[in-house]
Amino acid sequence: MDYNDPKVKQAGEVVQSFMVISRILTKFTSQNAESLGLTLQQMGILNTISAFPEITLKEITEKLNLPKSTVSVNVDSLVNLELIDRKITEEDRREIHLASTPKGKELSRKSSQNALSYRAMILALEKIPEEDIQVLIRTHKELLKDLRDCNF
Repeated sequence: MDYNDPKVKQAGEVVQSFMVISRILTKFTSQNAESLGLTLQQMGILNTISAFPEITLKEITEKLNLPKSTVSVNVDSLVNLELIDRKITEEDRREIHLASTPKGKELSRKSSQNALSYRAMILALEKIPEEDIQVLIRTHKELLKDLRDCNF
């Protein structure tokens, strides 16, 4: 890779920008999770289950792009904390559906109310013209699609 090539420099700048933004947003989200006594992954799983009642373990791994073992360990913790329940279906006993308990729903609600990453992003976006935000969103969607299509 020729790091003097302007296209390589530009790509590097974009990659670095995304990485820094991602770290900052992850820090805010982790702070939110920790304030509720959860890990970042536990909070993500709990919020996903609250948003999609009766979701399966497999569907969570796909939505959050996490390994099944990671989701299983975190689900065990959430069950032990009495935040979610497991339900085995009669049709296929291997399929496990997950649902939030009332305690889990309340914690998920608090998580959403205290979403530091969203609050920080709202404050940052208020300083940018609406048309630029729409271009940013459209560009991100195009980049994401094109990156997913890359086969190396």
